[in-house]
Amino acid sequence: MKRIVQGEPDQTKALEAIRELNAQWVMQFANPLIEAREASRHSDSAQLVFQRRFRQALVSADEQTLNIRLQQEFRDFTNREYNKRETRIASLTSSVSYTRKLTLYLFVISIVGAVIITLLVVRRISRRIHGMVTVADEISKGNYNVHIEHKGNDELSHLAQSLNHMAHVLGENFSLLSRKNEELSQFAHIVSHDLKAPLRGIDNVVNWIEEDHQDELSPSVKNYLHLIKGRLVRAENLINGILMYARVGRDEVRTEKVDLNDLLDEILENLSPPSGIRIDLPANLPTIQTEKIPLQQVLSNLISNAIKYHHKEKGFVRIRWSVQPDAYVFSVSDDGPGIERQYHDKIFQIFQTLHTRDSFESTGVGLAIVKKILSDRRQTIRLTSVPGKGSEFSFSWPK
Repeated sequence: MKRIVQGEPDQTKALEAIRELNAQWVMQFANPLIEAREASRHSDSAQLVFQRRFRQALVSADEQTLNIRLQQEFRDFTNREYNKRETRIASLTSSVSYTRKLTLYLFVISIVGAVIITLLVVRRISRRIHGMVTVADEISKGNYNVHIEHKGNDELSHLAQSLNHMAHVLGENFSLLSRKNEELSQFAHIVSHDLKAPLRGIDNVVNWIEEDHQDELSPSVKNYLHLIKGRLVRAENLINGILMYARVGRDEVRTEKVDLNDLLDEILENLSPPSGIRIDLPANLPTIQTEKIPLQQVLSNLISNAIKYHHKEKGFVRIRWSVQPDAYVFSVSDDGPGIERQYHDKIFQIFQTLHTRDSFESTGVGLAIVKKILSDRRQTIRLTSVPGKGSEFSFSWPK
């Protein structure tokens, strides 16, 4: 017990008092009685002495007082221990309750703190990402003189550096591309001018020969001169086709209200189809907001080809249209000779024709121009054809 109450002065002092009272009781009463008891075994007189001492001890007030004090000290010691236990239980209960409350408060504070920190981090990251999105939008609009500030060495900083580098590289590339396109445009004009001049000179010489030696020329020579003039016309048409192809997508075209009925009437008036070819137009075409000249070029080339390459004296060319969520869809079909599947891609290449140039006067530029106009607007054209039964060209046009 002394080891148990070590560190508690009051209980250690009480335990020492109990030990002293117990030692006093042993010395005054227990040891004499034990000695008398041992001696009583040897003689009757010693037996009598033991009995007398035993009776004296029982009736002695000193023994009772010492015994009562000893019992009282034990009760006081025990009561203090129980009281301390109750106090400690109450303190422990209070401590547990306080700990629970403190844990709850700390948990709530940590949650609130985590939410605040998360919101701040998310806000900071969102602002940086929003800046990058703004830069990316500007780049997509063609503005390459943009820059985003970046600090640190994290992934977002690396992404910002990449965006800045991309904008710089794209700006340099597009500047170089613009210069090259301008040089190409100038080159096309210069070449066409230089090529047309000798062609006109040859044409003038042929005309002079015909005028000055009309009566001296044999029929075969006249035929050769006529053939030369035809080749000159073809060469000039090829040069004009090159210029038209080079200009596609370079001139700024504004949108305007276009009445599709008037547009098709204008195209057919310029083409003057033969009387045997019936033109089937849709009724009540609407007026749309679009680029008139490019759309007119596409429709004119497709309708012109359907009429030019028709192999029958009587036939039809049908124009149809429909509306899709993001585009208009036009189609030009005919009941002409059709096109073999193996040539479906070839016909959209510049200077490519399916017939000899002597049988049809064609530059092979028309469908290439159509393809380029649609490609510049991210639109598609599709060919469906059955040889001997006709063809259908359908293309989408942006709203």
